[in-house]
Amino acid sequence: MLEIDHVHFYVEDAQKWRNWFIKCLGFQKVVNSCFPIFGNQENSFHTCTEVVKNGNVYFLLSSPLLSTSPVAEFLRHHPPGVADIAFAVKDVEGATIKAELHGAKILQPIKEGVFCKYSKIASWGKLTHSLIERTVENHQVFGSCQNDFTIDHIVLNVPVGELKPAVNWYSSVFDFQPQQSFNIHTDRSGLHSQVLISENGNVQLPINEPSSPSSQIQEFLDVNSGAGIQHIALRTTNIVEAISRFRSADVSFLSAPQGYYTQLQQRLQLPLSPSELQAISQQEILIDSQKDAPLEALLLQIFTKPIFDKPTFFFEFIERRFHAAGFGEGNFKTLFTAMENEQVKRGFFS
Repeated sequence: MLEIDHVHFYVEDAQKWRNWFIKCLGFQKVVNSCFPIFGNQENSFHTCTEVVKNGNVYFLLSSPLLSTSPVAEFLRHHPPGVADIAFAVKDVEGATIKAELHGAKILQPIKEGVFCKYSKIASWGKLTHSLIERTVENHQVFGSCQNDFTIDHIVLNVPVGELKPAVNWYSSVFDFQPQQSFNIHTDRSGLHSQVLISENGNVQLPINEPSSPSSQIQEFLDVNSGAGIQHIALRTTNIVEAISRFRSADVSFLSAPQGYYTQLQQRLQLPLSPSELQAISQQEILIDSQKDAPLEALLLQIFTKPIFDKPTFFFEFIERRFHAAGFGEGNFKTLFTAMENEQVKRGFFS
């Protein structure tokens, strides 16, 4: 068993970002949480941690109260972003031993809390993975949110030459299996990407490396001071309604390239009514289909601009109609082009 238990962000102001997730993305605040960090009494005096949830997605948001906080140390070297991806495992002892046998550095030996047993290992760059064996079946039960989310996938960026070692590491430590691979190139830049998926299919982890010095992946690595999580894709069952609400809350999204929808209708046979296509294009949502799949199996995607001050972490929102699987290569290249357009605005290519 491998699931995403929660994602832990290190930020400069946890309460500010708690409010942002609630106001802008419809999350709820979680009180009296059952996460390992709350079993650490030191957390209360040097680190402030807030928890928000939507659907089965839990985000921890930590900021420093004192210079001795590990969050302060992280932020001295890196911009705000994802510091830890916590995996729920069936057997934390077995998972920790296996990780150590495959060369993973153990940052936190196994501890037992009220709600779980857990450990923590080092991953790529400064990213860590908490391994959590829960002694209660679920997190606390809360009411449903509008557009309940699940985590569709999480994307890791690594430096040139580290894609294959990272793929091998995740395959060895967590039994991830390689799926789609991509080599995306434009006139300006490019990337190599390998999609990994857990044995139970519940965790998807694409890993990117730059294939040119001007790549947006290289820009991320430079600004982030190393490898890190580029984006998290949140899956919803009604992306048009969700994005309309998010825009009303002043969330900024990447624009679809000029002429995208005209070219799309020439490239794909879309099972959409004129009104559906108009609603999708009005929100600038990208559309792709799968080879050897029913026409109705559509992948609808849109990407926020970076949510922090630096051009690093962003969110993706995705709807998979009729169980559309994988990652559309057409959308992938369109995203790459849209991100390059933002690089041009920042003067990256000048």
